[in-house]
Amino acid sequence: MKPNNRIQLLRHATLVIQIGNGKILVDPMLSAKNEMDPIPNCGNDIRIPMVDLPVHAEELNKIINDVDAVAITHLHRDHWDTAAQNLIPKNKLIYCQPADTAKIKEQGFLQVTPVDTTLNWKEITISRTQGQHGTGEIGQQMGEVSGFVFRDKNQTIYVAGDTIWCPEVEAALQKYKPEITILNAGGAQFLTGGPITMTSVDILKVQETLPHTKVIAVHMDTVNHCFVKRSNLKRVIFEQNLTAKVIIPEDGQLLSV
Repeated sequence: MKPNNRIQLLRHATLVIQIGNGKILVDPMLSAKNEMDPIPNCGNDIRIPMVDLPVHAEELNKIINDVDAVAITHLHRDHWDTAAQNLIPKNKLIYCQPADTAKIKEQGFLQVTPVDTTLNWKEITISRTQGQHGTGEIGQQMGEVSGFVFRDKNQTIYVAGDTIWCPEVEAALQKYKPEITILNAGGAQFLTGGPITMTSVDILKVQETLPHTKVIAVHMDTVNHCFVKRSNLKRVIFEQNLTAKVIIPEDGQLLSV
């Protein structure tokens, strides 16, 4: 049976995932354009987000009210900002990594559920994966990050979160064999150290490791430390003849998966 699941990119890493009986808002950064200070130490002072959300306030409120839960991979402000904390009702179900539970509860949220390994919800299995938000000292400073695997009876969707290509990502691909893999691209980087999110090369490694998975690349053109643009990635994907296997959605685009 073909699944009737859908994924909408709102902006950056903010997604609405409809899988089975559940609708999940992932990594909400809901600030208006230019509302936040730039990410420091990356060679420019462009305020973020660099673009507006693709929906008006009324539609955004409908999305927030319609989702059954929010999944937060980690607490960096481009994944969980003050606007999201203010707009999302305090009784909304929140899934997070265990390390972030106390902080989200301190922000007033009443239904905070840490995903240690795996749990079941609305006939969906939610599993937490690990990653590396950079290498060396920069990677350590970035702190713990997670991804999530959402599996219903028909399909598995892997949200890798803020990570580079690393053994943890490879292990998740081999273990869960997702039909859909959502990757935070953008090659985010500071003036020192290497990339802290996936580059074009990393995305190609994911595709090579699990050729059957359809990759959805997000996390671009919104935050000032992400230097791999959609246009860059599209060129690489075209040159590698992978346009049928790697999707680079525009903000607001709805995908039937």
